[in-house]
Amino acid sequence: MENGLEDGTLVHWHGIRLPNAMDGVNVLTQDVIIPNEGYEYRFPVSGSRCRNLLVSLPLPFLRTGRPRTVRPLIVEEPAPPDVDQDITAILFDIRLDDTGQFDMEFDRADFITAGRLGDLMTTFLSSEQARLGDHIRLRLINPTPDRIFEIRIDGLTGFCVAYDGMPLPELVSLGNLKLAPAQRIDIIADVTGDVILRETVPSGGEELGGIMLNGQRQIRSAPIAPLPANLVPAPGEITQTADLFMQGGAGDGAHGGFGGWAFNDVSGLPNKPLISARRDEAVQVRMVNDTAFPHGIHLHGHHFWETDQNGARTHLRDTTLVAPGKTMTIVCVLDNPGAWMLHCHMLSHQADGMATWVQVS
Repeated sequence: MENGLEDGTLVHWHGIRLPNAMDGVNVLTQDVIIPNEGYEYRFPVSGSRCRNLLVSLPLPFLRTGRPRTVRPLIVEEPAPPDVDQDITAILFDIRLDDTGQFDMEFDRADFITAGRLGDLMTTFLSSEQARLGDHIRLRLINPTPDRIFEIRIDGLTGFCVAYDGMPLPELVSLGNLKLAPAQRIDIIADVTGDVILRETVPSGGEELGGIMLNGQRQIRSAPIAPLPANLVPAPGEITQTADLFMQGGAGDGAHGGFGGWAFNDVSGLPNKPLISARRDEAVQVRMVNDTAFPHGIHLHGHHFWETDQNGARTHLRDTTLVAPGKTMTIVCVLDNPGAWMLHCHMLSHQADGMATWVQVS
């Protein structure tokens, strides 16, 4: 990677299992790449733990408000499912000023509330045409800094087959879909009409983009099957439990001195990790959202299990959304050595202090 920007930057490969030195995190894994210098990222790509990735350079965006660089990197299975089209849909929002130009300002309110939200929402699609009856794979990716997308999709009959690149053991029916920043959803479905992606909150049906019909084919009779499972070690006995209290933001007088946001009374990366574990330890983290805003929490280098109210493991993800006043408990086998960042993926919140780390020896 050659840095032709006016500012230092790094590349983080969101969603891929790689050596810690290649993770692209300042302080924890490498120094910032200064302007006019470069760095070679080198790591194996096995399709076992990564399917839809985000490749991002977020630091210049957070300093200037200019759109950051985001590209999807698709790692295919050894035997991809038989579909007529494989389509990527990148959800995005854009903030415009009164003249209709890109708004480059970054207000303090963007940091201490829900984040920097655009006023124009859209979808960038790798294909905008399909035949009636086509059997398609649709990869939804939310690379926005702060916006949670809540959408529905008209014109498809099918199922969600993967979250954050991890196949679902049981298919999930299509309904209203919610994606926090950096989350991904894979869908396999039949085209039954014009495919329209609609944003359901707050507008109640605003069109984000669509795939228009062009021709027709016979709908396949074979049922949709789950994708082959990824090889992920099942957790044994939980050896450590940690609490992660989310604090700060507008209206939080008790934590206003943190400069915005904090984990466990610390704003910014602490000197000591939240967890220090030996390789292959199974740990549990109880994430408590004591703020007035939602937070999407991402762990680098690993996937983890979300759990339900009864403590049962549900979905494997690398980013989980915790609503205001709610608690999410995750279980993770820490099997990838290194210093791994754990942070809010509302990047305005991360930049203003909502970050910690775990150490795997």
